[in-house]
Amino acid sequence: QVQLVESGGGLAQPGGSLRLPCAASGIIFSINTMGWYRQAPGRQRELVAISRGGITNYEDSVKGRFTISRDNAKNAVYLQMNNLKPEDTAVYYCTADFGGARYWGQGTQVTVSS
Repeated sequence: QVQLVESGGGLAQPGGSLRLPCAASGIIFSINTMGWYRQAPGRQRELVAISRGGITNYEDSVKGRFTISRDNAKNAVYLQMNNLKPEDTAVYYCTADFGGARYWGQGTQVTVSS
């Protein structure tokens, strides 16, 4: 049974920072791609950042503020979020692609408000 577990969400003030860790467990041989998506109320889920083969890509609104990183030995992915804005408020989900399938975490709530 493969599981992805996110943590680190919560309440932050505008301009503040949060770090989201996500760890994958189960029968995992080689994870090619790991990433982060988010879904705000009333909006479609969108890609925030992705790491594939050492190459990273970001959604335009988070470039320069968010950083995705990985610890392949731990099958973990992290999202460092700086200079947070109210529009970053959403449920954040981590993903892992391997064995021809995409796996999703349960999501963690991030709320940016003063």
